[in-house]
Amino acid sequence: MNHESRLRPVDLARLSGLSTQQIRNYEDAGVLPPAARTESGYRVFGDVHRRALLTYRALQPGYGPLAATAVMRTLHDGDVPGALALVDAAHAGLHEQRTALRATREALEALATGRTPATTPRTADLGLRIGELAALLGVRTSALRVWEAAGLLTPARERGTRYRQFGPDDIRDARLIQTLRRSHYPLDQIRPVLEELRQQGSTEELRAAVVARGEALAGRTRAMLAGAGRLAEYIEYVEQRVTACGTTPVSSPGRTGRGSGTLRP
Repeated sequence: MNHESRLRPVDLARLSGLSTQQIRNYEDAGVLPPAARTESGYRVFGDVHRRALLTYRALQPGYGPLAATAVMRTLHDGDVPGALALVDAAHAGLHEQRTALRATREALEALATGRTPATTPRTADLGLRIGELAALLGVRTSALRVWEAAGLLTPARERGTRYRQFGPDDIRDARLIQTLRRSHYPLDQIRPVLEELRQQGSTEELRAAVVARGEALAGRTRAMLAGAGRLAEYIEYVEQRVTACGTTPVSSPGRTGRGSGTLRP
């Protein structure tokens, strides 16, 4: 702190357009590294806190506030590999959404051309049970039950056990419902879209939703790349401080590092 500018909570608040209370909350949550204190107990921030705040703000658009907070807190706990693993998990989740959207697009093309969408052997022969379909889509079984209760899905039932059997058409419809739900369509507006799709083999509204969803995912990918770039710069900056000063600017008696200690000498 001796060789860098001293910043008050209000200075960081003005920099980011936040309240001073939010800055304090960020420190308490581990988004910012621990601040030094004056003899009278006032927080004193420095350049490392300014950089941490800018990094967090850069992560938020692509990763969301929860993941961004987890990344920064894990990093400030001294666990760089753990923070990077959280970044990887967010990218993997986005990839799964993109894969699901591709399957939806293929289902639409199959309907338009009269082809049968590609399915697994089990799907073609027996259908999927509710847990299997939920795992395939990455949703909870309760979501599928809600869609069924709303009349959007009508799976057959196995003889004897009465277990649900979701065939190729059900799987296709479930993918389409999932895409529309992610585009913030309420359930009562999805029914007419599906009915038109089943009757006409196509619907401009659904195609528009697929295109919009693809654009949203592309925008999120760009935001993730921007946030990851800022995060890489921040990690390098902190590690250089550790090397130069021999002490870590992110250590705190109240937070114990769980990782390899990359940010801890």
